[in-house]
Amino acid sequence: MWLTGRLMPDFKTIANFRKDNAKGIRGVCRQFVVLCQQLGLFSEHFVAIDGSKFKAVNHRDRNFTSAKLKRRMEEIESSIALYLKGLDAADREEPKTAGPKGGLEEKIAKLKEQMKALQTIEVQLEESPDKQISLTDPDARSMMSSGGKGIVGYNVQTAVDTKHHLIVAHEVINVGHDLDQLSSMAQQAREVMQVESLSVVADRGYYKSGEILACHEAGITAYVPKTLSSRAKFDGRFGNDEFVYDADNDVYVCPANQVLIWRNSYIDKGKKLDVYWRSNCQACSIKAQCTPARERKIRRWEHEAVLEEMQARLANAPQVMTIRKQTVEHPFGTLKQWMGATHFLTRRLGGVSTEMSLNVLAYNLKRVMNILGTQNLVKALAA
Repeated sequence: MWLTGRLMPDFKTIANFRKDNAKGIRGVCRQFVVLCQQLGLFSEHFVAIDGSKFKAVNHRDRNFTSAKLKRRMEEIESSIALYLKGLDAADREEPKTAGPKGGLEEKIAKLKEQMKALQTIEVQLEESPDKQISLTDPDARSMMSSGGKGIVGYNVQTAVDTKHHLIVAHEVINVGHDLDQLSSMAQQAREVMQVESLSVVADRGYYKSGEILACHEAGITAYVPKTLSSRAKFDGRFGNDEFVYDADNDVYVCPANQVLIWRNSYIDKGKKLDVYWRSNCQACSIKAQCTPARERKIRRWEHEAVLEEMQARLANAPQVMTIRKQTVEHPFGTLKQWMGATHFLTRRLGGVSTEMSLNVLAYNLKRVMNILGTQNLVKALAA
Protein backbone atom coordinates (compact mmCIF):
# COMPACT_ATOMS: atom_id res chain seq x y z
CA MET A 1 0.00 0.00 0.00
CA TRP A 2 2.85 2.39 0.83
CA LEU A 3 4.67 1.68 -2.43
CA THR A 4 1.54 2.36 -4.50
CA GLY A 5 0.58 5.45 -2.53
CA ARG A 6 -2.67 3.77 -1.47
CA LEU A 7 -3.63 3.44 -5.13
CA MET A 8 -6.38 0.83 -5.34
CA PRO A 9 -9.51 0.11 -7.38
CA ASP A 10 -12.75 1.26 -5.76
CA PHE A 11 -15.77 -1.01 -5.37
CA LYS A 12 -17.34 0.24 -8.61
CA THR A 13 -14.25 -0.67 -10.64
CA ILE A 14 -14.28 -4.19 -9.21
CA ALA A 15 -18.04 -4.53 -9.75
CA ASN A 16 -17.77 -3.37 -13.37
CA PHE A 17 -14.86 -5.74 -14.04
CA ARG A 18 -16.91 -8.64 -12.71
CA LYS A 19 -19.94 -7.60 -14.75
CA ASP A 20 -18.05 -6.98 -18.01
CA ASN A 21 -15.89 -10.12 -17.84
CA ALA A 22 -18.35 -12.78 -16.71
CA LYS A 23 -17.52 -15.13 -19.59
CA GLY A 24 -13.79 -14.68 -19.09
CA ILE A 25 -13.99 -15.35 -15.34
CA ARG A 26 -15.81 -18.62 -15.93
CA GLY A 27 -13.27 -19.50 -18.63
CA VAL A 28 -10.36 -18.92 -16.22
CA CYS A 29 -12.10 -21.12 -13.67
CA ARG A 30 -12.41 -23.93 -16.23
CA GLN A 31 -8.83 -23.47 -17.45
CA PHE A 32 -7.51 -23.81 -13.91
CA VAL A 33 -9.31 -27.15 -13.62
CA VAL A 34 -7.56 -28.24 -16.84
CA LEU A 35 -4.23 -27.26 -15.23
CA CYS A 36 -5.11 -29.38 -12.17
CA GLN A 37 -5.72 -32.31 -14.51
CA GLN A 38 -2.34 -31.78 -16.18
CA LEU A 39 -0.68 -31.70 -12.74
CA GLY A 40 -2.21 -35.07 -11.87
CA LEU A 41 -4.29 -33.75 -8.98
CA PHE A 42 -7.45 -35.69 -9.81
CA SER A 43 -8.41 -39.20 -8.75
CA GLU A 44 -9.03 -42.08 -11.13
CA HIS A 45 -11.94 -40.36 -12.87
CA PHE A 46 -14.34 -40.32 -9.90
CA VAL A 47 -16.40 -37.28 -8.82
CA ALA A 48 -19.18 -36.61 -6.32
CA ILE A 49 -22.10 -34.40 -7.35
CA ASP A 50 -24.24 -32.40 -4.95
CA GLY A 51 -26.23 -29.19 -4.63
CA SER A 52 -26.60 -26.65 -1.84
CA LYS A 53 -28.84 -23.62 -1.35
CA PHE A 54 -27.22 -20.18 -1.14
CA LYS A 55 -29.11 -17.07 -0.02
CA ALA A 56 -29.85 -14.36 -2.56
CA VAL A 57 -30.07 -10.59 -2.07
CA ASN A 58 -33.81 -10.91 -1.51
CA HIS A 59 -35.56 -10.98 1.86
CA ARG A 60 -38.19 -13.65 2.40
CA ASP A 61 -40.84 -10.93 2.82
CA ARG A 62 -40.11 -9.75 -0.72
CA ASN A 63 -40.68 -13.16 -2.28
CA PHE A 64 -44.23 -14.22 -3.11
CA THR A 65 -45.89 -17.50 -3.96
CA SER A 66 -49.64 -17.98 -4.28
CA ALA A 67 -49.83 -19.32 -0.72
CA LYS A 68 -47.76 -16.45 0.73
CA LEU A 69 -49.79 -13.85 -1.15
CA LYS A 70 -53.10 -15.33 -0.04
CA ARG A 71 -51.93 -15.45 3.58
CA ARG A 72 -50.72 -11.84 3.49
CA MET A 73 -53.99 -10.63 1.92
CA GLU A 74 -56.00 -12.43 4.59
CA GLU A 75 -53.89 -10.77 7.30
CA ILE A 76 -54.51 -7.32 5.81
CA GLU A 77 -58.25 -7.97 5.41
CA SER A 78 -58.41 -9.11 9.03
CA SER A 79 -56.56 -5.97 10.20
CA ILE A 80 -58.83 -3.69 8.15
CA ALA A 81 -61.92 -5.39 9.59
CA LEU A 82 -60.54 -4.90 13.11
CA TYR A 83 -59.83 -1.20 12.53
CA LEU A 84 -63.27 -0.66 10.95
CA LYS A 85 -64.82 -2.20 14.03
CA GLY A 86 -62.82 0.28 16.11
CA LEU A 87 -64.09 3.14 13.95
CA ASP A 88 -67.71 2.02 14.45
CA ALA A 89 -67.15 1.94 18.19
CA ALA A 90 -65.61 5.44 18.08
CA ASP A 91 -68.58 6.77 16.06
CA ARG A 92 -71.06 5.49 18.66
CA GLU A 93 -69.21 7.11 21.54
CA GLU A 94 -69.08 10.80 22.38
CA PRO A 95 -65.86 12.01 20.76
CA LYS A 96 -63.45 13.45 23.31
CA THR A 97 -60.53 13.98 20.96
CA ALA A 98 -60.02 13.60 17.23
CA GLY A 99 -56.80 11.63 17.70
CA PRO A 100 -57.88 7.96 18.04
CA LYS A 101 -60.35 8.01 15.16
CA GLY A 102 -57.95 9.87 12.89
CA GLY A 103 -55.21 7.39 13.72
CA LEU A 104 -57.43 4.44 12.78
CA GLU A 105 -58.38 6.02 9.46
CA GLU A 106 -54.71 6.56 8.65
CA LYS A 107 -53.90 2.90 9.45
CA ILE A 108 -56.78 1.69 7.27
CA ALA A 109 -55.57 3.87 4.38
CA LYS A 110 -52.06 2.39 4.65
CA LEU A 111 -53.43 -1.15 4.71
CA LYS A 112 -55.53 -0.45 1.62
CA GLU A 113 -52.41 0.80 -0.17
CA GLN A 114 -50.64 -2.43 0.79
CA MET A 115 -53.60 -4.45 -0.48
CA LYS A 116 -53.51 -2.57 -3.79
CA ALA A 117 -49.79 -3.36 -4.14
CA LEU A 118 -50.46 -7.03 -3.38
CA GLN A 119 -53.21 -7.13 -6.01
CA THR A 120 -50.68 -5.85 -8.57
CA ILE A 121 -48.27 -8.60 -7.48
CA GLU A 122 -51.11 -11.12 -7.82
CA VAL A 123 -51.50 -10.23 -11.51
CA GLN A 124 -47.74 -10.62 -12.05
CA LEU A 125 -47.79 -13.91 -10.15
CA GLU A 126 -50.38 -15.36 -12.51
CA GLU A 127 -48.17 -14.47 -15.48
CA SER A 128 -45.05 -16.04 -13.91
CA PRO A 129 -44.29 -19.55 -15.30
CA ASP A 130 -43.45 -21.01 -11.87
CA LYS A 131 -46.05 -18.92 -9.98
CA GLN A 132 -43.39 -17.19 -7.92
CA ILE A 133 -42.04 -13.63 -7.80
CA SER A 134 -39.04 -12.06 -6.06
CA LEU A 135 -39.03 -8.26 -5.94
CA THR A 136 -35.36 -7.48 -5.16
CA ASP A 137 -33.69 -10.21 -7.24
CA PRO A 138 -36.22 -11.34 -9.87
CA ASP A 139 -34.30 -14.57 -10.59
CA ALA A 140 -34.12 -15.72 -6.94
CA ARG A 141 -36.58 -18.40 -5.86
CA SER A 142 -37.95 -19.72 -2.59
CA MET A 143 -36.60 -23.23 -1.93
CA MET A 144 -36.13 -25.65 0.93
CA SER A 145 -32.66 -25.93 2.47
CA SER A 146 -31.18 -29.14 3.86
CA GLY A 147 -32.28 -28.17 7.37
CA GLY A 148 -35.91 -28.09 6.29
CA LYS A 149 -36.09 -24.28 6.38
CA GLY A 150 -37.15 -22.19 3.43
CA ILE A 151 -34.73 -19.63 1.96
CA VAL A 152 -34.90 -17.31 -1.01
CA GLY A 153 -31.85 -17.99 -3.10
CA TYR A 154 -30.15 -20.20 -5.65
CA ASN A 155 -29.22 -23.87 -5.94
CA VAL A 156 -25.47 -24.25 -6.49
CA GLN A 157 -24.44 -27.51 -8.16
CA THR A 158 -20.89 -28.86 -7.91
CA ALA A 159 -18.95 -31.87 -9.16
CA VAL A 160 -16.07 -32.46 -6.75
CA ASP A 161 -13.09 -34.76 -7.34
CA THR A 162 -12.72 -37.36 -4.61
CA LYS A 163 -8.91 -37.17 -4.29
CA HIS A 164 -8.19 -33.58 -3.23
CA HIS A 165 -11.77 -32.21 -3.06
CA LEU A 166 -11.17 -29.86 -5.98
CA ILE A 167 -14.30 -28.47 -7.64
CA VAL A 168 -14.25 -29.80 -11.20
CA ALA A 169 -17.49 -28.23 -12.46
CA HIS A 170 -20.16 -25.97 -11.02
CA GLU A 171 -23.47 -24.46 -12.05
CA VAL A 172 -25.93 -22.03 -10.45
CA ILE A 173 -29.63 -22.68 -11.03
CA ASN A 174 -32.83 -21.23 -9.59
CA VAL A 175 -34.69 -24.53 -9.28
CA GLY A 176 -35.05 -25.92 -5.77
CA HIS A 177 -34.52 -29.61 -6.60
CA ASP A 178 -31.65 -31.62 -8.11
CA LEU A 179 -33.63 -34.11 -10.21
CA ASP A 180 -32.58 -32.77 -13.62
CA GLN A 181 -28.91 -32.06 -12.90
CA LEU A 182 -27.11 -35.44 -12.80
CA SER A 183 -26.22 -35.99 -16.46
CA SER A 184 -25.51 -32.30 -17.11
CA MET A 185 -23.05 -31.99 -14.22
CA ALA A 186 -21.45 -35.36 -15.00
CA GLN A 187 -20.87 -34.45 -18.65
CA GLN A 188 -19.49 -31.03 -17.71
CA ALA A 189 -17.05 -32.72 -15.32
CA ARG A 190 -15.93 -35.22 -17.95
CA GLU A 191 -15.42 -32.50 -20.55
CA VAL A 192 -13.31 -30.33 -18.23
CA MET A 193 -11.29 -33.30 -16.92
CA GLN A 194 -10.71 -34.44 -20.53
CA VAL A 195 -11.32 -38.11 -19.77
CA GLU A 196 -13.20 -40.81 -21.67
CA SER A 197 -14.59 -42.73 -18.69
CA LEU A 198 -16.04 -41.20 -15.53
CA SER A 199 -17.83 -42.47 -12.42
CA VAL A 200 -20.17 -40.17 -10.49
CA VAL A 201 -21.90 -40.56 -7.14
CA ALA A 202 -24.84 -38.50 -5.89
CA ASP A 203 -27.53 -38.72 -3.21
CA ARG A 204 -31.19 -39.74 -3.56
CA GLY A 205 -32.19 -36.24 -4.63
CA TYR A 206 -30.65 -36.99 -8.05
CA TYR A 207 -32.51 -40.25 -8.64
CA LYS A 208 -34.40 -39.81 -11.90
CA SER A 209 -34.60 -42.62 -14.42
CA GLY A 210 -34.15 -40.38 -17.47
CA GLU A 211 -31.02 -38.75 -16.02
CA ILE A 212 -29.49 -42.11 -15.10
CA LEU A 213 -30.20 -43.40 -18.61
CA ALA A 214 -28.56 -40.28 -20.10
CA CYS A 215 -25.42 -40.99 -18.05
CA HIS A 216 -25.45 -44.63 -19.18
CA GLU A 217 -25.78 -43.66 -22.85
CA ALA A 218 -22.93 -41.17 -22.46
CA GLY A 219 -20.66 -43.86 -21.01
CA ILE A 220 -20.73 -42.41 -17.49
CA THR A 221 -21.05 -44.83 -14.56
CA ALA A 222 -23.54 -43.50 -12.01
CA TYR A 223 -24.05 -44.41 -8.35
CA VAL A 224 -27.35 -42.99 -7.08
CA PRO A 225 -29.42 -44.73 -4.36
CA LYS A 226 -33.08 -45.27 -5.13
CA THR A 227 -35.63 -42.99 -3.52
CA LEU A 228 -37.69 -44.50 -0.70
CA SER A 229 -41.12 -43.82 -2.18
CA SER A 230 -42.83 -47.22 -2.16
CA ARG A 231 -46.35 -46.94 -0.72
CA ALA A 232 -46.50 -50.71 -0.26
CA LYS A 233 -43.32 -50.70 1.86
CA PHE A 234 -44.66 -47.79 3.91
CA ASP A 235 -47.83 -49.76 4.63
CA GLY A 236 -45.83 -52.85 5.62
CA ARG A 237 -46.37 -54.83 2.41
CA PHE A 238 -43.94 -56.28 -0.13
CA GLY A 239 -42.09 -53.68 -2.19
CA ASN A 240 -41.39 -53.98 -5.92
CA ASP A 241 -37.77 -54.89 -5.16
CA GLU A 242 -38.99 -58.16 -3.64
CA PHE A 243 -40.34 -59.25 -7.03
CA VAL A 244 -37.51 -60.83 -9.05
CA TYR A 245 -37.38 -60.22 -12.79
CA ASP A 246 -36.48 -63.19 -15.02
CA ALA A 247 -35.05 -61.55 -18.15
CA ASP A 248 -34.82 -64.80 -20.12
CA ASN A 249 -38.55 -65.47 -19.83
CA ASP A 250 -39.72 -61.86 -19.42
CA VAL A 251 -41.65 -62.63 -16.23
CA TYR A 252 -41.58 -61.62 -12.56
CA VAL A 253 -41.43 -64.09 -9.67
CA CYS A 254 -43.28 -62.88 -6.57
CA PRO A 255 -42.41 -63.58 -2.87
CA ALA A 256 -44.86 -66.53 -2.98
CA ASN A 257 -42.78 -68.02 -5.83
CA GLN A 258 -45.58 -67.43 -8.35
CA VAL A 259 -45.03 -66.11 -11.88
CA LEU A 260 -46.38 -62.74 -13.05
CA ILE A 261 -46.59 -62.61 -16.84
CA TRP A 262 -46.59 -59.66 -19.26
CA ARG A 263 -50.09 -58.29 -19.91
CA ASN A 264 -49.84 -54.96 -21.71
CA SER A 265 -47.80 -51.79 -22.27
CA TYR A 266 -48.61 -48.09 -22.12
CA ILE A 267 -46.89 -44.71 -22.34
CA ASP A 268 -46.74 -42.51 -19.23
CA LYS A 269 -45.01 -39.11 -19.46
CA GLY A 270 -43.06 -40.27 -22.49
CA LYS A 271 -41.88 -43.51 -20.85
CA LYS A 272 -42.92 -46.94 -22.08
CA LEU A 273 -44.05 -49.16 -19.18
CA ASP A 274 -44.78 -52.90 -19.33
CA VAL A 275 -47.35 -54.31 -16.89
CA TYR A 276 -47.12 -57.77 -15.28
CA TRP A 277 -49.58 -59.59 -13.03
CA ARG A 278 -50.97 -62.99 -12.11
CA SER A 279 -54.70 -63.66 -12.44
CA ASN A 280 -55.20 -65.82 -9.32
CA CYS A 281 -53.71 -63.59 -6.60
CA GLN A 282 -56.93 -63.89 -4.57
CA ALA A 283 -56.12 -67.51 -3.75
CA CYS A 284 -52.65 -66.63 -2.41
CA SER A 285 -52.06 -67.29 1.30
CA ILE A 286 -49.92 -64.15 1.73
CA LYS A 287 -52.04 -61.76 -0.36
CA ALA A 288 -52.60 -59.51 2.67
CA GLN A 289 -48.84 -58.86 2.76
CA CYS A 290 -48.83 -58.03 -0.95
CA THR A 291 -51.81 -55.95 -2.09
CA PRO A 292 -55.34 -54.87 -1.09
CA ALA A 293 -56.32 -54.88 -4.79
CA ARG A 294 -57.61 -57.82 -6.83
CA GLU A 295 -54.08 -58.58 -8.04
CA ARG A 296 -50.59 -57.14 -7.61
CA LYS A 297 -49.38 -55.36 -10.73
CA ILE A 298 -45.72 -54.66 -11.43
CA ARG A 299 -44.82 -51.92 -13.90
CA ARG A 300 -41.44 -52.15 -15.61
CA TRP A 301 -39.79 -49.33 -17.56
CA GLU A 302 -38.30 -50.40 -20.89
CA HIS A 303 -34.84 -49.33 -19.62
CA GLU A 304 -35.28 -50.77 -16.12
CA ALA A 305 -32.18 -52.94 -16.61
CA VAL A 306 -30.02 -49.79 -16.46
CA LEU A 307 -31.44 -48.93 -13.03
CA GLU A 308 -31.04 -52.52 -11.83
CA GLU A 309 -27.38 -52.57 -12.91
CA MET A 310 -26.77 -49.37 -10.96
CA GLN A 311 -28.40 -50.75 -7.81
CA ALA A 312 -26.24 -53.87 -8.12
CA ARG A 313 -23.12 -51.65 -8.34
CA LEU A 314 -24.19 -49.81 -5.20
CA ALA A 315 -24.78 -53.07 -3.35
CA ASN A 316 -21.26 -54.21 -4.24
CA ALA A 317 -19.67 -50.85 -3.32
CA PRO A 318 -21.61 -49.33 -0.38
CA GLN A 319 -18.55 -47.28 0.61
CA VAL A 320 -19.13 -44.86 -2.29
CA MET A 321 -21.92 -43.12 -0.36
CA THR A 322 -19.52 -42.46 2.53
CA ILE A 323 -16.97 -41.12 0.03
CA ARG A 324 -19.68 -38.86 -1.43
CA LYS A 325 -20.47 -37.33 1.95
CA GLN A 326 -16.81 -36.79 2.82
CA THR A 327 -16.16 -35.19 -0.56
CA VAL A 328 -18.98 -32.74 -1.29
CA GLU A 329 -19.66 -31.30 2.17
CA HIS A 330 -16.16 -29.84 2.62
CA PRO A 331 -16.24 -27.41 -0.36
CA PHE A 332 -19.76 -26.16 0.39
CA GLY A 333 -18.90 -25.54 4.04
CA THR A 334 -15.77 -23.63 3.08
CA LEU A 335 -17.53 -21.51 0.44
CA LYS A 336 -20.38 -20.55 2.77
CA GLN A 337 -17.94 -19.60 5.51
CA TRP A 338 -16.08 -17.33 3.08
CA MET A 339 -19.24 -15.75 1.68
CA GLY A 340 -20.69 -14.96 5.10
CA ALA A 341 -24.22 -15.18 6.43
CA THR A 342 -25.77 -13.39 3.45
CA HIS A 343 -23.97 -15.56 0.82
CA PHE A 344 -24.43 -13.82 -2.56
CA LEU A 345 -23.76 -10.08 -2.95
CA THR A 346 -24.90 -9.73 -6.58
CA ARG A 347 -28.32 -10.09 -8.21
CA ARG A 348 -29.79 -11.96 -11.16
CA LEU A 349 -28.71 -15.39 -12.34
CA GLY A 350 -25.86 -14.12 -14.52
CA GLY A 351 -24.40 -12.02 -11.71
CA VAL A 352 -24.51 -14.73 -9.06
CA SER A 353 -23.07 -17.28 -11.52
CA THR A 354 -20.03 -15.04 -12.06
CA GLU A 355 -19.73 -14.45 -8.32
CA MET A 356 -19.79 -18.19 -7.68
CA SER A 357 -17.15 -18.75 -10.38
CA LEU A 358 -14.85 -16.32 -8.57
CA ASN A 359 -15.40 -18.13 -5.29
CA VAL A 360 -14.80 -21.54 -6.89
CA LEU A 361 -11.60 -20.26 -8.52
CA ALA A 362 -10.38 -18.90 -5.16
CA TYR A 363 -11.26 -22.18 -3.46
CA ASN A 364 -9.38 -24.28 -6.03
CA LEU A 365 -6.38 -21.93 -5.93
CA LYS A 366 -6.09 -22.22 -2.16
CA ARG A 367 -6.47 -25.99 -2.29
CA VAL A 368 -3.71 -26.35 -4.89
CA MET A 369 -1.42 -23.99 -2.94
CA ASN A 370 -1.89 -26.19 0.12
CA ILE A 371 -1.21 -29.34 -1.93
CA LEU A 372 1.75 -28.22 -4.08
CA GLY A 373 3.00 -25.11 -2.34
CA THR A 374 2.84 -21.56 -3.67
CA GLN A 375 6.16 -21.65 -5.52
CA ASN A 376 5.32 -24.87 -7.37
CA LEU A 377 1.93 -23.48 -8.37
CA VAL A 378 3.53 -20.28 -9.71
CA LYS A 379 5.95 -22.37 -11.76
CA ALA A 380 3.09 -24.48 -13.13
CA LEU A 381 1.13 -21.37 -14.10
CA ALA A 382 4.17 -19.88 -15.83
CA ALA A 383 4.97 -23.06 -17.76
